[in-house]
Amino acid sequence: MNVPASWIIVVVAPLALLGIALGRYPVFRMNRATIALVGATLLILSGAMSLESAYEAVDLNTIVLIFAMMVLNVNLRLAGFFNIISAKIVSFAKTPRQLLFLLIFSSGILSGLFLNDTIVLMFTPLILDIVMALNRNPIPYLIALATAANIGSAATIVGNPQNMLIGMYSEIPFTAFFLRLAPISLAGLFLIFAVIVLMYRKEFRSGEKLEPSVQEFRIFKPLLYKSILVMGLMLIAFCAGVKIPLAAIGAASLLLVTRRIKPERIFREIDWSLLVFFSGLFIITDSFAPLVKDISGNMSGFAMDLHGIAGLSLVSAVLSNLISNVPAVLLISPHIKEILDANAAWLTLAMATTLAGNFTLLGSVANLIVAEMAKQKRVIIKFGEYFKTGAIITVLSLVAGILWLSLF
Repeated sequence: MNVPASWIIVVVAPLALLGIALGRYPVFRMNRATIALVGATLLILSGAMSLESAYEAVDLNTIVLIFAMMVLNVNLRLAGFFNIISAKIVSFAKTPRQLLFLLIFSSGILSGLFLNDTIVLMFTPLILDIVMALNRNPIPYLIALATAANIGSAATIVGNPQNMLIGMYSEIPFTAFFLRLAPISLAGLFLIFAVIVLMYRKEFRSGEKLEPSVQEFRIFKPLLYKSILVMGLMLIAFCAGVKIPLAAIGAASLLLVTRRIKPERIFREIDWSLLVFFSGLFIITDSFAPLVKDISGNMSGFAMDLHGIAGLSLVSAVLSNLISNVPAVLLISPHIKEILDANAAWLTLAMATTLAGNFTLLGSVANLIVAEMAKQKRVIIKFGEYFKTGAIITVLSLVAGILWLSLF
């Protein structure tokens, strides 16, 4: 790489990653997707990276998997699947603690199957309507939703974007990934419940009863049955060893063969900006990786030599909170095979980058979605209010994850 090209990358790539970490630039109306796209385009136009190299940097397996999962999520949403889940939570909850418990475990489990961002998008307005109708404090329930969605998503390869990346790079079978990380997610969900009950004693004191009312909603039964069947077939294919992107796009294709729903309606609900974001981010991190290879490689290697899984977890967690978890995975991934047993390192990276997202309100996109949607209903989640709970949950869940992975 020539010197001018190196300087261009040193300027453009860090600025782009900073904007992605913050989610915006002051003054400009740019989100993470536009920042990633503009940054990648600048690298190509400046000659720091060729167009052909940029194409090669984009991991199509990850793009296909994210697109396919979004098609599945849209069909389930249109069918009323998520409304059914929320109605069941309300009907079963008799006390504030029961409502909290059901919310944590339903959102956590569903996040492992349908992307954590999707779950918080669907559940946040529903939870707000429920708790505000009951005259309860919405803050602990919203924090529970965000943290549970993050922790629950750690259990599977399709739970969040960074796990999808790791699944594609590592080629760890879906079942093996689940068996190793699901116990961490399960323990983390119990930790969330315990921490929030202790932090908000007034809200969850024993003896109080709820009298929730279930709101009416429409269910599109043909689509619901079809979506659940296709989802089941996809999971069977995952467990049978079919390549994950192939199984996912096959399921999405089955759902797009329909006489009832126009394809325009499905595609209108797809979050195309997420695909743009990933494509741009692949290019930016690929250009930047050679310049930080020695630093990140030595840092990761040093951490592994000193403390093994604990060291890599710490490096991953810190980096995730500095530049966000997806860029952290992209920067650390090239060094994984050099520093530890490959599968253990990949699983550690998935666990740590996901759980680290609960540390602050800015730690994950799921947290920000909850905060922004709550703000629309005039419910403000303050940074400090979230941090006093999220930091404890993050530390405890990371310790649990490190101990569990260290056993094998």
